[in-house]
Amino acid sequence: MKLYNYYRSSASYRVRIGLALKGLNYEYIAVNLVKQGGEQHSEEHRTRNLMEQVPVLEIEDHGRTLLLTQSVSILEYLDERYPEPAFFPSDPIARAAVRRCVEIINSGIQPLQNLKALEEIRKLGGDEKAFARGANERGLAALEAEAEKSSGSFLVGDKLTLADIFLVPQMYSARRLNVDVAPFPNLVRIDQAVLAMPALAAAHPERQPDANA
Repeated sequence: MKLYNYYRSSASYRVRIGLALKGLNYEYIAVNLVKQGGEQHSEEHRTRNLMEQVPVLEIEDHGRTLLLTQSVSILEYLDERYPEPAFFPSDPIARAAVRRCVEIINSGIQPLQNLKALEEIRKLGGDEKAFARGANERGLAALEAEAEKSSGSFLVGDKLTLADIFLVPQMYSARRLNVDVAPFPNLVRIDQAVLAMPALAAAHPERQPDANA
């Protein structure tokens, strides 16, 4: 199993957390998103992902080499292939709550802070950092409201779910963008609880081999 990723990519961080939770070993292959215009745009990487993005998880399946892309798809594959610990609760309403929180992050925040979006904002003469901070503030406010309704020890109930796997990288990104996370006490509490789990320490961006490369 190989993971093509970048240490600071929040989508890559999600997959590293998922792999750690499932206790799966993998070969870490760095794809630098900023060096020399971004290695994700190389022809070599385009053969792995036509969207020129990370992460990409390379797996072996019945003698075939397969390339899995998009963090939601990768994590759902891992959950189906390796059922324990489960990333979703058994209750349908709780499962819907998990998916709702995931989508707030995956479609409502992260795409508005990624490198391509910020490059376009800059080309249009806008303040890309202010734009990204605003997206985080709005999305995290919505997620905090969800946490007020559904959280226990974690974002949805008392067991870690896919929602928490998405929350932690987003909080890391928000802090990098100098977002004040104090107005989101439930998110801060849950983020700290997940980060305190020993199994996940190795997934942290600053512990990756390409950190600050």
